[in-house]
Amino acid sequence: MAPATPPCATSTGGILVLSSFLSAAAAAALSTASAGPADSVPTPTIDPRLVLAAPIDTARRRPHAIEYSDWYGRRLTVHRYASYVMLPVFAGEYVYGQRLLREKTDAFAGRGNGVSDTDRGVHQFFAGSVAALFGINTVTGLWNLYDSRHDPAGRRLRVTHSLLLLASDAGFVATGLIAGRASEGSPAAGRTHRNVALASMGVATVGTGMMWLLHH
Repeated sequence: MAPATPPCATSTGGILVLSSFLSAAAAAALSTASAGPADSVPTPTIDPRLVLAAPIDTARRRPHAIEYSDWYGRRLTVHRYASYVMLPVFAGEYVYGQRLLREKTDAFAGRGNGVSDTDRGVHQFFAGSVAALFGINTVTGLWNLYDSRHDPAGRRLRVTHSLLLLASDAGFVATGLIAGRASEGSPAAGRTHRNVALASMGVATVGTGMMWLLHH
């Protein structure tokens, strides 16, 4: 019968086995710690071509408030109502201008009773009304154009309108300069006077109509 192993020997052997296991585990942990994360995990590389420069200033500008005076509104009201009267005055000037031209043509051909003083006076009245309206609208329009110079909204439309009306102003000045020759001269001079006046009316109508239709 084999002799029994003493209890103390069994305990001592278990302790030695456990000690060896713990020593091996500690050595493995120390080896991993000494290697460091740089040895175990590869460092990612970044392509410099993919790096986008950050914007220098990303702050949005606040809208700038544009203030108009009360006189701007008053001038605009006068300007608008004068433009409403413009087309009827154009119509009256054309009708009586055509009547005068027909009377002059008949007089040169030996027909009729000559040029009517009444028709001449009415035509001059309409011509003076055109001059007054364009004087008022030129002053109020250019004044308001200057006051609105800092407002970008509708600026191109305002400038185009002003240029067209200034061209019409020049045409009416030319019409007035040749009016005396048309009155005392031949029907050909009268037709030149009429054509220049019609061209000026057409430019003014386009410039005014574009504001009525496009300006809100």
